[in-house]
Amino acid sequence: MSRSFKKHPITGMTCAESEKKDKEIANRKLRRKTKKMIFDMIQKDDVVLPVVKDTSDIWSFNKDGKVNWKGSEYEVKAKRK
Repeated sequence: MSRSFKKHPITGMTCAESEKKDKEIANRKLRRKTKKMIFDMIQKDDVVLPVVKDTSDIWSFNKDGKVNWKGSEYEVKAKRK
């Protein structure tokens, strides 16, 4: 594997390892809100169920998007695994 490298020099913009906890919290909020709306749907006929984007803001997660290193001096370093 000494010759392996990333084909696209795109990485996360922070030192955080992952967004797993943020995603768990967002999905818990979504399930809680969906269960409540389904329970309320018994009384109503027309209810639109929420999606993840309604319950959380991805910009408040630990990783704040991605950055493309193409054309920069760090491109060679970023390509290494």
